[in-house]
Amino acid sequence: MKKTLLLLGLTLAVVGLAQAAIVTNTNQSAAFIRLLARNASMDVDAVYYNPAGLVKMKNGFHVYLSNQTINQTKTIVNDFPLLNAHTYKGEVKVPVFPDAYIVWKKDKLALSFGFGPNAGGGSADFATGLPSFEVPISQLPALISGMGLPTTKYSADIVFKGSSIYLGFQANASYALSDMFSLAAGFRYISATNTYTGHLKSVMINPGHPLLNPTAAMMSAVTFFNAIGQTGYAAQVADKTVDVKQTGTGFTPILSLHATPLPELNLSLRYEFNTKLELTNETTVDGTGLFPNGAKSGNDIPAILAFGADYAISPQFRAMLSGTMYFDKSADWDGREALVDKNSYEIALGLEYDVTEMITVSAGYMMTKYGVTPAYQSDQSHILDANTVGFGGRLHLSPKLRLDLGASISNYKDTSKQIAYVPFGTYRELYQRTTFDFAIGIGYRFGGEIE
Repeated sequence: MKKTLLLLGLTLAVVGLAQAAIVTNTNQSAAFIRLLARNASMDVDAVYYNPAGLVKMKNGFHVYLSNQTINQTKTIVNDFPLLNAHTYKGEVKVPVFPDAYIVWKKDKLALSFGFGPNAGGGSADFATGLPSFEVPISQLPALISGMGLPTTKYSADIVFKGSSIYLGFQANASYALSDMFSLAAGFRYISATNTYTGHLKSVMINPGHPLLNPTAAMMSAVTFFNAIGQTGYAAQVADKTVDVKQTGTGFTPILSLHATPLPELNLSLRYEFNTKLELTNETTVDGTGLFPNGAKSGNDIPAILAFGADYAISPQFRAMLSGTMYFDKSADWDGREALVDKNSYEIALGLEYDVTEMITVSAGYMMTKYGVTPAYQSDQSHILDANTVGFGGRLHLSPKLRLDLGASISNYKDTSKQIAYVPFGTYRELYQRTTFDFAIGIGYRFGGEIE
């Protein structure tokens, strides 16, 4: 067991949702969920996706509010033979994932504000812990049997919960240089909070000791090791609890360009600079020694380069294309960026059709690719390539009011790695994930019709 039990790793990286990047959430409106390709948006959610495109809106004051309900299941299968069970499931439930956008547009000028969870945004609950927590405990029977005391069983109370939310507050100024070109500049303020709570308690074993436990009943591992004079092992299997909060803030400069080379074609380009973000531990309890109070760690949000195209095939039928690259290799993740081989990217296609003046239907597809090495993946933090399908529609309830409804399903590519457990051999660990997202959004324009 060495010192493994002391370092049970009650850590978890940012809780991933429907994001394309390792850190960044791209699901920033209900319209995105139903289309998945919004980088060339000229609607209110362009505050996030295409600030320069806001000058294409009608003059007036525009407001858009949306919320998403997200459910994600993370499944980890570990083949280490000494485990009681080999499958671990974590549930990520996000009933409230809000976005809000406000735009004031006058002729060539647009001023805008946006709010949303730009990273994180949920809580993961592993009710039975994780393999990295339990594998060291599962080795106890073999360890004690090696002392000449037959032992066949173990048990432990292992629970871990992690939550993460990076709230973004964005402001932009957009200006039309001509009918063809417009520019925008802005910034986003990030307020980040991660919390980790968990415990490993009540480690039990059934050593067949002639005096201490002649019936080989389950007994406290701490009591057993203390009784036989193995106080070092007793300390390692003692109850451990973690209660930690991490906080930090950062700024993201944002530049955007929009072009309309043809009446039916709109093109966009957006660059978000790397967000320097350092999180500080606020430790209430730390039984592992992994979270010193006041310690700092790098958790940058990587720079983003995004392009988009919106093409009107006919007055009623439109196609959208989006591509986004995330410069993960240049971020500061306390050295973890060295485990990234290539920057991650996404490609998305959306289609939208006006069935009537009141009803618009839409669908989209997004492919997400990551460039992490096998060493990056772990039960505590793993990222998987994904294919996402979105669908939904828009109801034009009045000339001023419209409603977006959308749903998406993300299917992830199963990924595994081989882990060496000395001296027991090398065994597979498999990572699986599914995500379901339902969104509703409402937009209103004061003083005129909504396009």
